[in-house]
Amino acid sequence: MAAMLTLDDIADLRAYERERDAFRSHVIELKKRRRVGLGPIATLLFENRDTVRFQIQEMARVERIITDEAIQHELDTYNPLVPGPGQLAATLFLELVSEAELRHWLPRLVGIETALELRPSHGDPVPCLVDEGHAATLTRDEVTASVHYVHWQLRPEQVEAFAAGPVVLASVHPAYPHEVTLPEATHRELLVDLRG
Repeated sequence: MAAMLTLDDIADLRAYERERDAFRSHVIELKKRRRVGLGPIATLLFENRDTVRFQIQEMARVERIITDEAIQHELDTYNPLVPGPGQLAATLFLELVSEAELRHWLPRLVGIETALELRPSHGDPVPCLVDEGHAATLTRDEVTASVHYVHWQLRPEQVEAFAAGPVVLASVHPAYPHEVTLPEATHRELLVDLRG
């Protein structure tokens, strides 16, 4: 089971300001190893406990969220992105910067959140999963969202196939067929997640 974040893990605003510079630098370096570009417009950030804590701390800071109830709402929203052993979790960003790109891509990429897979060099591809809450709020028939949350659940033998490397991350969406081999630093990071 993943070590979910609790209220005790989220520093109040004054305490967070004292640690923010060092924690922010740590997370920036962490994200460099955990971010993977997939084709010209898709990027996946493989999340872990630190990246999720950073997201919640920054939301609380910017939006001045100070009550336990409001912080708990953020924890409930983002804790599903903290992977447990045998799991990976990622935020999929469709990096679209103009109105024309949005109009072109978002209708074409409906279903992309279900069309990602990991392909270890030994063993079968591992398709991604989308949690029901995410599907209920972000999945549409006519147009997709530019941010999605995706997960992978690997059995022990799939974790070992992943560990043997290399591993390809692929989109099998008909309008966006792209793949990339995970960089070595990313592979190492994700193996830590998978092995808990």
